[in-house]
Amino acid sequence: MLKSWVTMLGAAGLFAAVSAQAITVDELIAKNAAARGGLAKIEAIKTLKAEGKMRFIGGFGSIDLSFVQYKQAPDSVRTEATVQGLTQVQSWDGKEAWQISPFQGRRDPERMSADDAKSMADDAPIAGSLIGYKERGDQIEYLGTEDVDGTNAYKLKVTFKNGDIEYVYLDPDHYVEIRTVGQRKVRGTLTEDITDYGDYELVDGVYFPFSINTRTRGDGGETVLTVDKAQANAPLDATLFAFPSTPKSGQ
Repeated sequence: MLKSWVTMLGAAGLFAAVSAQAITVDELIAKNAAARGGLAKIEAIKTLKAEGKMRFIGGFGSIDLSFVQYKQAPDSVRTEATVQGLTQVQSWDGKEAWQISPFQGRRDPERMSADDAKSMADDAPIAGSLIGYKERGDQIEYLGTEDVDGTNAYKLKVTFKNGDIEYVYLDPDHYVEIRTVGQRKVRGTLTEDITDYGDYELVDGVYFPFSINTRTRGDGGETVLTVDKAQANAPLDATLFAFPSTPKSGQ
């Protein structure tokens, strides 16, 4: 009798494993797109402006800032973080990245290294790393399921064309992203950022996460991002993302 129970349990476990493996990458991405509002609505969003609050937490304590982020298809992004009248800017125009770092005493724009720009380039697509991956030249593998804080999430491995790797975890019931783990080499050192997503809200018929919590493994740094409002398809000038043609010293 015991043997028959063991056999049944083993068969049930095998069936579950086979069922988990039966789904394909493209099926999961299609379910993700449908859950977020549908591919047509997602692709119709060409720009996205998000505003809210940002909190940095580290060994120094914590600091609260306001932020504005602009994204423009296919792969431009600009983030501004402001506190006490000072605004940090980081921007990627699809080819190169630059920044203004007044908190470090640098008020003129300066180009960022290719390594430092990687995370910005990876995060630039409006819909995230899954939708449109083939057109961008990236690759995705389905790795089965993995526990994410008690949720048996679908796990996808994204290999960007620049060599970076991101693991994307989808909620098994709703198929939206609940966590990503990004791995990239910066000046020869492997870094890993873990980002948790929640509080999905509709923007022009598409669900976007309004709660984004990122922590860097090793140094203990953490960023908590709360979106207060977002607007799709607001007109944006392409020069917003490009390296400024004139310095901004004294401003």
